[in-house]
Amino acid sequence: MECMIAKPSKGSAGKTGLWRTFKPIYDENKCNNCLLCWLYCPENAIDVVDGKISIDYDYCKGCGVCAKICAKKAIEMVREEEL
Repeated sequence: MECMIAKPSKGSAGKTGLWRTFKPIYDENKCNNCLLCWLYCPENAIDVVDGKISIDYDYCKGCGVCAKICAKKAIEMVREEEL
């Protein structure tokens, strides 16, 4: 039995990253590749490339869902001004 996951298409609302206040920073060393961040991202801004996540900051709104859902705390939300 297959499980189908429906995801919105990237950019359905256009590039939205320009007005983001917080930016998710990903620590590959803490990640266990559970892919919950990818599954729960409401903007489909997280891609999986060669088994590792990649965040597309052009479409990331900085909502923090990915950081909240990550059990390993591999994603940290940081203010844009701090970068």
